[in-house]
Amino acid sequence: MKILVLGGAGYIGSHTVYALEEAGHDVVIADNLATGHVQAVHPKAKFYQGDIHDFDFLCKLFEAEKVDVVIHFAAFSLVGESVTNPLKYYDNNLCGTKVLLEAMVRNGVDKIVFSSTAATYGEPRSVPILESDPTEPTNPYGETKLAMEKMFKWVGAAHGIRFVSLRYFNACGAHESGKIGEAHAPESHLIPLILQVPNGQREFISIFGGDYPTKDGTCVRDYIHVTDLAQAHILAAQYLMDGGKSDVFNLGNGVGFTVKEVVEVARAVTGHPIPARIVERRAGDPAQLIASSEKAKKILGWNPQHAELEEIVASAWKWHKSHPHGFAD
Repeated sequence: MKILVLGGAGYIGSHTVYALEEAGHDVVIADNLATGHVQAVHPKAKFYQGDIHDFDFLCKLFEAEKVDVVIHFAAFSLVGESVTNPLKYYDNNLCGTKVLLEAMVRNGVDKIVFSSTAATYGEPRSVPILESDPTEPTNPYGETKLAMEKMFKWVGAAHGIRFVSLRYFNACGAHESGKIGEAHAPESHLIPLILQVPNGQREFISIFGGDYPTKDGTCVRDYIHVTDLAQAHILAAQYLMDGGKSDVFNLGNGVGFTVKEVVEVARAVTGHPIPARIVERRAGDPAQLIASSEKAKKILGWNPQHAELEEIVASAWKWHKSHPHGFAD
């Protein structure tokens, strides 16, 4: 397959590019480097710097490369920022995707795999979450991702584009080579924040709320290794190449870990005491988010290989220990 990876210099995008290259596919990357890193670009992939708002850029890219499938990671993804600056998210995530779809229609590109989110569900009514559960986002980030899914549906009906939307939970870990990993600015994800303590970048880790109705009072989340996520995107692209119909799939391990459990595993992996302090709850944090991925396993043939939390944290620590300042090191 020849695949265009939009946002291929970002965290999940770069890991997907590495997995595609390892599988022998022809990969083209487009990224505006707003949050991505040129150092994360795979050396064998063809790289174009440009923006999905730029219709002419996209058309020239599609004319030059003749790709089979688009994998779309090019979106802003900070929940808190989306609440304080919603128009930034509507402009980039929704308006940018509109331009992308116009360019796909113009150039006859009819298959797209979309990096969506569990934030489309909002507060879950039951756990584990199923694809058929209500979608009631509680922030603009989730709202824009859900609107993007609806855009794919209706544009697909009008113009024959088929899509797969992958809704996933807490992406984490790093490539086994240690060459690429998570490097956000600002960092908002739990495992990198925890690992800043043994890296000497913060004194302690704050745990938001210790009185949730869970086994130890802290939030429960479903953590999924970024390498397993990458494989799911490749399987989704192949599914579309094989004529699969448009569909939505959850991705997760189906197992929840509390924040305290993640901290304990990080202590064991790093050998550092990692002081933790319980602070006030954050608004809008559900007590638990766990995905049912049975549909993806059954239809896409997805089989996560790195579900153990110890392995996830160890791979992240390998990256952060050697790159305490991300790609600046």
